[in-house]
Amino acid sequence: MLLLPLVLLGIAWLQESLDQLLFGGRWALPMVHGGPFWGVLTAPFSHSDWSHLLSNSLWFLPLSYLVLLNGVRAYVAVWLGVYATAALVWLLVPVASHGLSGVVYGLLGYLLLIGWLERRPLSVIVSLGCLLAYGGLLPALLPFLNPPGVSWIGHISGFAGGLIAAWAVQRRPAPPEVPR
Repeated sequence: MLLLPLVLLGIAWLQESLDQLLFGGRWALPMVHGGPFWGVLTAPFSHSDWSHLLSNSLWFLPLSYLVLLNGVRAYVAVWLGVYATAALVWLLVPVASHGLSGVVYGLLGYLLLIGWLERRPLSVIVSLGCLLAYGGLLPALLPFLNPPGVSWIGHISGFAGGLIAAWAVQRRPAPPEVPR
């Protein structure tokens, strides 16, 4: 399953390659309020240009592998959480959104919360390490700290999806043993 993030990222790079080479950058597959539902599914793989895809890729791979430390179940849960919150945005919020950044924020949300929920040494260390290494991404959850055209709602909905995933798949700490 170590190939899963590379395969998913490969789909995004293939889509952008087709877009740039065949459609001159005009073939986007975004999630659009009131648009077709399949836009929710294709949006993470669609980017505005190479720099958008490259910047998302640089965050996506390391965060993906950190989540995979907890297993494929956790990784799939993050994707499902991100898709669930994206579907709510698609239904309720009149914005368009695309790019892997929603998934990036979902992965980050999962990693930040899972250590606190599980209270296992490795999970706590990974959560704290992610806070230190990736905490600079957190201001982009606020609308007034994003440049025009950047979908802060995609960031915050993805982050919420990651939090939901962490809560859903957490391994509860074992209760302390009672001496006999």
